[in-house]
Amino acid sequence: MRLSRYFLPLLKETPASAEIASHRFMLRAGMVKQHSAGIYSWLPLGHKVLTKIADIVREEQNRAGAIEMLMPTIQPAELWKESGRYDDYGKEMLRITDRSGRELLYGPTNEEVLTDVFRSFVRSYKDLPQLLYHIQWKFRDEVRPRFGVMRGREFLMKDTYSFDIDMEAAVRSYNKMFVAYLNTFARMGLQAVPMRADTGPIGGDLSHEFIILAETGESEVFCHADLLGMDVPGPDVNFDGDLQPLVDARTALYAATEEMHDADAFAQVPEDKRVSARGIEIGHIFCFGDKYSKPMGAKVMGPDGREHVVQMGSYGIGVSRLVGGIIEASHDENGIIWPLAVTPFGAGILNLRAGDEDTDKVCEDLYARLGAAGIDPLYDDKADRGGVKFSRMDLIGLPFQIVVGPRGLKEGIVEVKTRKTGERQNLSPDEAVNFIIAQYKGILT
Repeated sequence: MRLSRYFLPLLKETPASAEIASHRFMLRAGMVKQHSAGIYSWLPLGHKVLTKIADIVREEQNRAGAIEMLMPTIQPAELWKESGRYDDYGKEMLRITDRSGRELLYGPTNEEVLTDVFRSFVRSYKDLPQLLYHIQWKFRDEVRPRFGVMRGREFLMKDTYSFDIDMEAAVRSYNKMFVAYLNTFARMGLQAVPMRADTGPIGGDLSHEFIILAETGESEVFCHADLLGMDVPGPDVNFDGDLQPLVDARTALYAATEEMHDADAFAQVPEDKRVSARGIEIGHIFCFGDKYSKPMGAKVMGPDGREHVVQMGSYGIGVSRLVGGIIEASHDENGIIWPLAVTPFGAGILNLRAGDEDTDKVCEDLYARLGAAGIDPLYDDKADRGGVKFSRMDLIGLPFQIVVGPRGLKEGIVEVKTRKTGERQNLSPDEAVNFIIAQYKGILT
């Protein structure tokens, strides 16, 4: 993409309402436009990142055996009354009435809707297990929307739902999502720690939040230091095998959110291994048994010839929230530092003398070659001063910058800057292309 043709409305000043780094940089980098408290338009740069994150989430869900579908944003209140949650959920649920007086709601989650789908079509244990998911916009009427997309009212969420014949099978489904989440977040360059968590209005006894540590985290979290940097299962994991050892390796060590923290148990952790920090929730998984299936009559005929109430779980990832979480985990005073897997553009090309025949020619060649290699470069072909170009590229956080100017070209070189480390290299144009392509090995498909 040529910057001269791209919609990138940068802000010079940070809005006063932006309290944390991700909110500041998303506004300044032209990723989002705020319309009211907690409600945003996703502008082209932000939408590209959002789409890349959703694609990774989708790929890992599919790899784990989950099947994608799509459920409605507006749900009938009668389903929530049937489950018993309509009055319990609280004021975060946006309740509405249509022109015929029917009670509806803007879905904050989808347990009831998918339980209704399941009970309408599945009759036998032979059709189990089922793992179904969608990626859909949700709405929760937060009493105090803040921190940009980290706590907005409208948000994009992946939610998966499992249906099994008994609790033993339900735990196997839970373990699949546990492992899939580890792989998902690792692909985004995040170190996510699964922690025992409160089940809240979703219900159940078995629940884990996936937390990234950040100074701007919403709450305090506690964990064993060995959980940080622990290897993830990776793409070769067998989701049809026994995943319990992989789960046990992480749940055997102490890790808990503020609500579930046990000070006495934490005190048993060696002092030099105790980690107390702020954390950001980026995923939450639940195994809640028959909380919804029992009142809503979701049953199957079992191998014993008797009806069994199915055992359920739900598994959420805040896709839009992850954009903010990644920025909180990866930025400096100059702007965002995107991990390679989710960067909106793979590299930036800075033409320091747009209109000059030699610099234009080299930039066009770099642009074509990187594009052909799947890097998707952003070519800054504007006639701005060098300082403006450098600041803009640092702000939007592309992993690599190729700086092309007449002085360097006289010696046959361009400058390549690695955004994360600040390292600068003088390379020939061919070497610059090969260097950047090499960095994306294993990421480009």
